[in-house]
Amino acid sequence: MTEILIRNADCILTMDGDRRELAGADIQIRDGAIAALGPDLTTTGAVISARGCVVTPGLVNTHHHLYQSLTRAVPGGQDALLFGWLKTLYPIWARFGPEEVHVSALTGLAELALSGCSLTSDHLYLYPNGARLDDTIAAAGEIGLRFHPTRGAMSIGESDGGLPPDTLVEREAEILADAIRVIDAFHDPEEGAMVRVGIAPCSPFSVSRDLMRDAALLARDKGVMLHTHLAENDEDIAYSLAHFGCRPGQYAEDLGWTGADVWHAHCVKLDGQEIDLFARSRTGVAHCPCSNCRLGSGIAPVRAMRDAGVPVGLGVDGSASNDAGNLILEARQSMLLQRVANGADAMSAREALEIATRGGADVLGRPDCGRLEVGKRADIALWDVTGIDSAGSWDPAALLLAGPTKVKHLFVEGRQVVRDGQIATLDLPRVIERQNTLARALMG
Repeated sequence: MTEILIRNADCILTMDGDRRELAGADIQIRDGAIAALGPDLTTTGAVISARGCVVTPGLVNTHHHLYQSLTRAVPGGQDALLFGWLKTLYPIWARFGPEEVHVSALTGLAELALSGCSLTSDHLYLYPNGARLDDTIAAAGEIGLRFHPTRGAMSIGESDGGLPPDTLVEREAEILADAIRVIDAFHDPEEGAMVRVGIAPCSPFSVSRDLMRDAALLARDKGVMLHTHLAENDEDIAYSLAHFGCRPGQYAEDLGWTGADVWHAHCVKLDGQEIDLFARSRTGVAHCPCSNCRLGSGIAPVRAMRDAGVPVGLGVDGSASNDAGNLILEARQSMLLQRVANGADAMSAREALEIATRGGADVLGRPDCGRLEVGKRADIALWDVTGIDSAGSWDPAALLLAGPTKVKHLFVEGRQVVRDGQIATLDLPRVIERQNTLARALMG
């Protein structure tokens, strides 16, 4: 039996059913789960002082492209809209291989961990030169984050009217066969799972209707979740109307892509009827505010979605369209954008943090994560509020207003991944050195 006691936190934001906030309390961890919360707990194991800290559930990232951490701030894509940005980057990504996918995943996962993230999805939809989803799963195992990779795909290349180059698309039968392989090899449906696998055709403009429909059938047969991009910007809406004769929401519904086992990235341009559809069907949304700003896509109607009952989580999206992978800053940005669009009282710091924790866990079908309650998984972030970021703050528990933006300690399944602001599970300087070497080679 492994036991740890997190002792004497200034404040614990539980995100439980009552959204309790506990002052001067402890958390007892036993065998990867939360065994007790409250004052004056005891332990036979290690003790971690939480004095001067606000404690939250580990944050949950519902949309990422980890491989893109090798292509930050690429010239030619810095000031482009979505489709032009993709056209700039596709030829670079076509030169990736297994090492690029693995090292970029290590870098992206480490960056997430340092921002307090304990559970992340990843949408890998291109597999050049022998790269496989296995390369990212191995990286998550090395660093120790809870992982929900998705077997993405592109099947409609330029010669068939799609956006990606033909060199990056796959045959649909091979896509489905590999999805079965990775699900059978890695997917764990049990509570407390460290790896679950989803199926994720990339987007309506890069795969066929047949693949979307077949992917939905396969996912339900295998009991896994579905993910794709939807309604990201005006170009996306125009493509759907021109090629499918309907808006993205109807396209999704017609092909079996609504329900509690589905979550869509972005959804910036959902209209009222589509929001109602997602609320009725419990279809989830991964809100990616920084990427939406960077690509000029717009402000997603998160206030309207939440009010209607749509499950909403946060996503940092890829580092080629965000340039960073800091999830606590993503939560702050989500709060600020809803205030820009709807007024200063549109979203509180605590609600945005709830979306980043409990909300994201629910979108990914993980009610065992995203909240600090007895019996839930011990995914716990400790934020030091004694530093310059919080100096003078009257309410340190309002983390998104006064910082910090880097976690002090992070536990995942009761194992320490970040210790005193440093990755504890791998040699991060060595990873960064290799990442930069690979990036320079891609520039050549």
